[in-house]
Amino acid sequence: MAKKSFALNTEPHVASVGDAELLFQPEVMGDEFMDALGELREAQKAASGIDLEDLQTLDPDALRSASRGLRGFLAQLMLPESAELFTRLDVVADGAVVASYQDRDEAQKHADGIEGARVLDALRLPDRVLVELMEWVTELYGGGADQRPPTSSSASAPRSQKGGRRGMGVSPSRVSTPAAGR
Repeated sequence: MAKKSFALNTEPHVASVGDAELLFQPEVMGDEFMDALGELREAQKAASGIDLEDLQTLDPDALRSASRGLRGFLAQLMLPESAELFTRLDVVADGAVVASYQDRDEAQKHADGIEGARVLDALRLPDRVLVELMEWVTELYGGGADQRPPTSSSASAPRSQKGGRRGMGVSPSRVSTPAAGR
């Protein structure tokens, strides 16, 4: 009788970003990952007016929408405390946080009522880091080989030699050539 054991990750995955540690779910079921990815694609379709080749006509709201969609996708795969920090929006006036929200429209409405207030991500990150996080979680949950549990590591025994005997023919590189003095 054949028996095979499969390891499951039980410890959260950790993404260290600056001083923050974002904790991601140890395992995500395939349908949950695909649902989150589908929602991200829908959000990106809504923000499809982004043309990086023509920065003069770039709509900042479309770019913000794309960034929020990416943050939402990543947050769905995080543990709740990390997701809350990652998606939180702060209303900042005179260098101080005056309110925090999860919804951009609510945050903007509050900021509009305060002179000089702005809405900022609580955890401000460059877009390149968001993209790197997306690539990392896609490897983690989408079947990438880099983050498999230790029992399935690539550090296993090397592959076996092919069957049969080794050929006895002379390799062209081993054919003798005339040498001086012989």
